[in-house]
Parts: sequence; C-alpha cells; structure tokens
Amino acid sequence: MEVADILRAQGNPFLERYQSSFSYQQLKAFRAILRCRSAALGGHIDVCLKCGHQEGISYNSCRNRSCPKCQAQARERWLEARHQELLDTGYFHVVFTVPHELNPLALNNPARFYDLLFAASSQTLLEVAADPKRLGAEIGFLSILHSWGSNVLLHPHVHCVVPGGGFSPDHQRWIHTHPRFLLPTPVLRRVFRDKFLFGLKRLYSNGSLDCRGPAAAFQDRQLFEEMMDRVQNKKWIVYAKPPFGGPAQVLRYLGRYTHRIAISNHRLLAFDGKRVTFRYKYYAHGSKQRIMTLDAVEFLRRFFLHVLPKGFVRIRHFGLLSNRFRSQSLTLARKLLALDGCHPLPPTLTKNPASNSALWHCPRCGGPMSVARRLTAAELSLSSHIDSS
Repeated sequence: MEVADILRAQGNPFLERYQSSFSYQQLKAFRAILRCRSAALGGHIDVCLKCGHQEGISYNSCRNRSCPKCQAQARERWLEARHQELLDTGYFHVVFTVPHELNPLALNNPARFYDLLFAASSQTLLEVAADPKRLGAEIGFLSILHSWGSNVLLHPHVHCVVPGGGFSPDHQRWIHTHPRFLLPTPVLRRVFRDKFLFGLKRLYSNGSLDCRGPAAAFQDRQLFEEMMDRVQNKKWIVYAKPPFGGPAQVLRYLGRYTHRIAISNHRLLAFDGKRVTFRYKYYAHGSKQRIMTLDAVEFLRRFFLHVLPKGFVRIRHFGLLSNRFRSQSLTLARKLLALDGCHPLPPTLTKNPASNSALWHCPRCGGPMSVARRLTAAELSLSSHIDSS
C-alpha cells in the first residue's frame, strides 16, 4: 500500500478538482510520486562486487523530497554530517506551534509564513537564553519544520534540538543548563507569540500577504485585527520535551524526524479504490493510536498541502551552530567542555556506522551491490515491448 497507488487510482479526479489551485511544486511532486520507481524514470542493473551475483532491473527513484519512498539516502547523508557535530552534553527538544486560526494565511503564503515561524522561534530561544536572569549564554540549535499533524491536516510547528548549554558572554567558559531544565516555558511562549504576531502584522501592513481564497476574509483590515486580538489572548503551545539521554539518543531522534513527510506508506492500512484508511495519533488523548478513513480525493488534498515552495530550506541552524560560524564554534565548544571534564565522544558516536556501507547488500553473500548498467526509459519500453511480443 503506497501513496502512489492512491494517485494512480484517484489522481485524475483529484486534479480535476484542485489543479487550478495547485502550485508548480505541488504538480511536480504529484508527477514525481506517480512515476517513482517505475519504468518511466529508467532503471539500472546491480551486481555484487564480491560474488558477481546480478539482480534484475531496478527502477529509478524520483528523489522528490515529498515522496514517501525517497528519503532514506538523503537522511543518511545528512545524518553523517550531523554526527561530526555532536557535543558531549545533554540535548533538549523544544517545539513551537502557531494557533490554527492562522492556517489560512499559511496556506496562501507558505514561504513567508514558515520563514516567520523559523525567525520568531529562533530569536525567542537565542534572546531568552542570553538573558542573565535565565541562562546568560549564547546557545546554538537546529530547527526542523513540520507543517502537518498526525491526521495530515495543516499544523505548522518547529522542532528545535538544543545542546544543554552555551558560551559565556566573553566566550571563556561553557555555561551548563540544569540537567532537566532548559528555559522557562511560559517565558518562551510569551516571547514567541509577541515576535510572531509582530512579524505577521508587519507583513500585512506591507501588503506582503496574499489574502485571497481561504484567507479572503482577512482582506478586511478590521477582521484581520480582530483575529490578531483573538490569537494574542490565546495560550500558545510551546513546550520543552524531557531531555534526551545523550548524543546517541539525539541521532536516533534526528533519524526519525529530519526527512519525514506528511504521511509515510507504512501508516496506510487499506485502500478500496475510493477510500483510504490510515493510522494516526490522537494527541488530545495521550497520543493513542486511532484509525481514520477518508475519501481518497480528500486524503490527497491533505497530503499535497505539505509540499514546500521551491528551494525552501526546512532544516536550519542557528546561534553557535549557524552555518557561518559552526566550525569555529564547535572547536571552541569542545575545548571549553574539555575544561569542565567532558571528553570527546568516542568514534562509535561521532561516526555514522552506515556511512561507509552500501544501502543494498547482496542477497546471496551479503557483499555490497553496485550499479553495473543504467537503462533509459526508452530502453525499458523497448525491452518490455520485445518481451510481450
């Protein structure tokens, strides 16, 4: 059971209904998922470098970042780089979420809305951590955007993975957080809310927000201001999960979260040609597993809500882990941590065990498989025609 199966069965009715509102990137993802690992993208023949065993034709992947089948290799490459950046300290997990009343603006303005979500959440963490009344340190972290909830509806939020401490203002020592506490959640919640709403109002005043379609009501400034007042008075959801046990747990977490999409194939339970059944977590009742059944066209509508704009970066680094200063900052961080008795992590934690191994092993001897021949879509079509004749 795959998302591609649902596309093949109900893709045309879905497009007839929603293509007029589709972006280029959504249409590109639609076509890529439909053709992924099919003869339309060509294929290759693999041979074992150890025993010479040769497999049959394997069809190529589409490599689209919205495809449920194309995340494994990208995830491994990204994790290999992150393995080299681990510090011998605890790590915290902080989540920033915006109220659902703002979803129409996110639908119409995904790039600006999600950029603002990154900016407001990162500035909040950096500002509160630097406050001498709180931690009084310059911290660093990476942020991962998720635009979905478990039911595949729009639910924009950012996951932040934060090392437990940071540089003192003079960069002469490492300031540790409490082992079980990063920063006060009520303060994070208030600062994040104010920064996000300030940025959203500025975008609106500059005429930078598209208020058509789902957000048409907000073309009226009075209605927009009333909505701002409502969400200003709401309790925004910002929370810090219990800290990870250590760097190894961080890597396992990152492997699950970084290259996820709205729904993976393994959550699909049934498809009768018209209705899709899948598993989801009902967070209002302790994250219990529930079953949901949707019309296939509605399921596809929800799925394609989460295709990001072209070139949008959904994993970003901030503070001492920002791209510009990361190398120097990590060197200094390790030096300062060593002064506190922390030691460099053992190779088993700083190196990805899968980085030097093949993703596919020989079914006979276990040796690494390598591409022996590449086939174009035209060659596969000709071969299929000859075989059928």
